[in-house]
Amino acid sequence: MSTMTSFTPPAAHATRPDLRGTFGMVGSTHWIATASAQAVLERGGNAFDAAVAGAFVLHVVEPHLNGPGGDMTGVFVTAEEPGAPRVLVGQGPAPAGATIEHYRSEDLDLVPGSGALAAAVPGSVDAWLLLLRDHGTWDLADVLAFAVGYARDGHPLLERVAGTLSTVAGLFREHWPTSAAHWLPDGEAPAPGTVVTNPEYADLLDAVVAAGSGAANRAEAIDLARAAWRERVGAAVEAFVATPHRHADGGDHAGVITAADIAAFSASYEDATTVTFRGYTVAKTGAWGQGPALLATLKILEGLDDAALDPSTELGAHTVIEAQKLALADRDVWYGDPASDDVPLTYLLSEEYAAARRALIGDSASHELRPGDVPGRTTPALPVLRTEYATSAPAGSLPGAPGGGAAAGVGEPTVEVPSPDSPEHTGATRGDTCHIDVVDRWGNMVSATPSGGWLQSSPTVPGLGFCLGTRLQMTWLDEASPSALTPGRRPRTTLTPTLVLRDGEPVIALGSPGGDQQDQWQLLFLLRVLVGGYTPQQAIDAPALHTTSFPGSFWPRTWTPGGAVVEDRLGDDVIAGLVGRGHVVTRAGDWALGRLSAVTRDPATGLLGAAANPRGAQGYAAGR
Repeated sequence: MSTMTSFTPPAAHATRPDLRGTFGMVGSTHWIATASAQAVLERGGNAFDAAVAGAFVLHVVEPHLNGPGGDMTGVFVTAEEPGAPRVLVGQGPAPAGATIEHYRSEDLDLVPGSGALAAAVPGSVDAWLLLLRDHGTWDLADVLAFAVGYARDGHPLLERVAGTLSTVAGLFREHWPTSAAHWLPDGEAPAPGTVVTNPEYADLLDAVVAAGSGAANRAEAIDLARAAWRERVGAAVEAFVATPHRHADGGDHAGVITAADIAAFSASYEDATTVTFRGYTVAKTGAWGQGPALLATLKILEGLDDAALDPSTELGAHTVIEAQKLALADRDVWYGDPASDDVPLTYLLSEEYAAARRALIGDSASHELRPGDVPGRTTPALPVLRTEYATSAPAGSLPGAPGGGAAAGVGEPTVEVPSPDSPEHTGATRGDTCHIDVVDRWGNMVSATPSGGWLQSSPTVPGLGFCLGTRLQMTWLDEASPSALTPGRRPRTTLTPTLVLRDGEPVIALGSPGGDQQDQWQLLFLLRVLVGGYTPQQAIDAPALHTTSFPGSFWPRTWTPGGAVVEDRLGDDVIAGLVGRGHVVTRAGDWALGRLSAVTRDPATGLLGAAANPRGAQGYAAGR
């Protein structure tokens, strides 16, 4: 790790110790998932066994942040090929019936933020099972036993889950009766700490495990379980979504996803997209995710002095925000599914292009969306830029903490706040998720971000115990956009875990919930650790910030020109300096932004490490 000293040193000691050991390390957004994954390591499982076990637990204990009907993205390396980072693709495509024409016929100009019309084909479960089959060592029943136990026997309800349920209780009672039956057993949201169960989901997991009981070997058993999952989920989903139900636009619509859509999906792998920065290799997804925007930002910043990269100073915060705006503008114009689009990613990540973009950073804040030009290509039209969105449904808002109080981007889904003229909640969110990182003593390392299928995404599907996701709200109802809604095309996801290598060896796996903010918060971590010499826990604890000066990926897809959201701990002088430079600053509170976790490995010594976010008192790291 770098030990350069041109950054401002941390203002205080870290809130928690940087964990150190040689056996195995886990960091995640929920202590139960972390403990479950660590238990797998303790019983001889490898990082992939542990990550899959933890991920299925996250489905159960963080249902407001992810679910089996959602999606996931992972980036990993194996001990056998430590210098070859791979991406686990758990992002399902748009269903065959998800056409722009159909959505426009429903009087929509955006894909709604909640309801089955927003659902891509679920990809999370199949991806996790694929990873377990190919790189894990445990049998499926043993890996799923943790999740089955918490679903059948219960777990204490998080305060934030209870707060989310209280917010959408009216929607459930009036429009989503299956969700009300599942989450409001006595007609009201359960109190924080209530032991809640999900027996339908436990039964489903048991059934898919049983489907592989007669297999000749472990791999065949997992493939039989995958097939059983597709069959059972597909049949239940197709039958259920045919009935119209309330969506985020305030109207009632039927879904278009079918059993055939679900049966046709199979998770896959692909090579990671990488750039070098200060001697490190940073690995992300391709342009079907937002990950290359982090890579582009790093390339823009690499040509600047270290002093300009310190997010804790006025100059550094301004520079980082402006670089992010440029990379995100390119994301919103150029990125799409490379399987369907010719994305000019090599040029967008080139030294030549980064230098041209770097020259656009001035002393004052830009209030424009400024995508770059690619030689020989016509720059696509800008997306519709809305500072507000007219709808009969409640207006979108920044997150609110349970029990009141603003918490802009705190790391929970943003359930809409009703207006006085429209008191009904729709369940629409600006999006968030959960995260898990694992490293084992053999050198296997994985970073993964599961998401979608939030309990407030769409009505609970009877017989399954979970709902569908809303990833199609990443798409545009505009044929000219590289992110146009197109059957069979993957929506551009915000899910974006990160792997960092040095000299061909993995040294850091990290990630964060946060929708559009995920890569922005991870960038702060990377700058502080790789350039500033912070420890991982110090970097996670340090004051965070992000820009909102681009169209949001989530319904209703508005933006704040020149917008910057900062934690108050950044300091009055720095914040005043940003305002003086023309940034439209929102103070989020002292501990409001980011929920990063990370694991580390020193190839020279074999020493492992882990760190997790203290905000919200929910994420934890463990290891020895």
